[in-house]
Amino acid sequence: MTGLEFELDNFMLYCTSRNLSKKTLASYEQALKLFCNYLQEHFNIVDANNVQSGHIRQYIKYLQDRGKYTVVSREQSKQSNFPNNRTDHGKQVSMITIANYVRNIKVFFNWLHDERGITNNPVAKVAIPKIERKMKTLLTPEQLKKVLAQFETTTFTGYRNWMITRLLLDTGCRISECLSIQPEHIDFNHKSILIVNPKNKQERYVYFSFKLSGELKSWLKYHDRYSNSLYLFPTIRGTQLDIRGYERALKQAGANVGVQIHPHQLRNNFAKYYILNGGDWFSLCRILGHSSVEVTQKSYADFSDLEVGKKYQQHSPLSTMDI
Repeated sequence: MTGLEFELDNFMLYCTSRNLSKKTLASYEQALKLFCNYLQEHFNIVDANNVQSGHIRQYIKYLQDRGKYTVVSREQSKQSNFPNNRTDHGKQVSMITIANYVRNIKVFFNWLHDERGITNNPVAKVAIPKIERKMKTLLTPEQLKKVLAQFETTTFTGYRNWMITRLLLDTGCRISECLSIQPEHIDFNHKSILIVNPKNKQERYVYFSFKLSGELKSWLKYHDRYSNSLYLFPTIRGTQLDIRGYERALKQAGANVGVQIHPHQLRNNFAKYYILNGGDWFSLCRILGHSSVEVTQKSYADFSDLEVGKKYQQHSPLSTMDI
């Protein structure tokens, strides 16, 4: 084990002790192992003290030039993941992915500088690449209605997927949170759902409308008739539904009517419609489970000119004055 690999192991132990999510841990480990491999193969660097800012900038250029899945952190993974068979193999790595890699590298070396006392912090003057964020599509009520109509509600899976879609759009919760909901988490008196496994590990409430309230009650009667599962939206076997299973069903429903749609887009559309319908940023931040209003605005304030124009007509000073 090289010195750099030893420090990486120490860093992962530190992250584990902080009770970070498995997804975050996996993201750190993958990005840092790939970077360590790059340093060793291209510069024969195995000691953290020898890493310079130039090496990181060259790595950014290397990521921009190489294709997706052309490099792996463990050669053995090729025998199980078969990256060469992927339809996007060799395509350009997105700037979002590169920015995430650089962000993880910065976290590692900042920790190393503070914790282990390396004299040179190579990431101190390395900037995270700027990302041109694409404006997220606001689906129209007509498009959403067409997508919902594709679910066969006479079947258990079709009815379940129809309900999941409506709940995501009405509450703004994440799909991972939605699929973990159990009936006892629902409070019909206050029209709220307790989210017990959020991304930031801080429980919160999301809220549902009177319309969804009646639909949830009908679903629960149907659910109890055909399943004894602990989950609100289980598989036919009663196990927790896998995110990819619902993603495929939603994507196919959209494809049937020419609408590109995915679960997180429903959360995004909830947020946009919430603001367009007169909601405020502070309550939206609480509902979405963000750490600050600034995070919410940065994530969901990308309204089109048409959307801003419609919002303006509701709040025009002259239109609301008797002058």
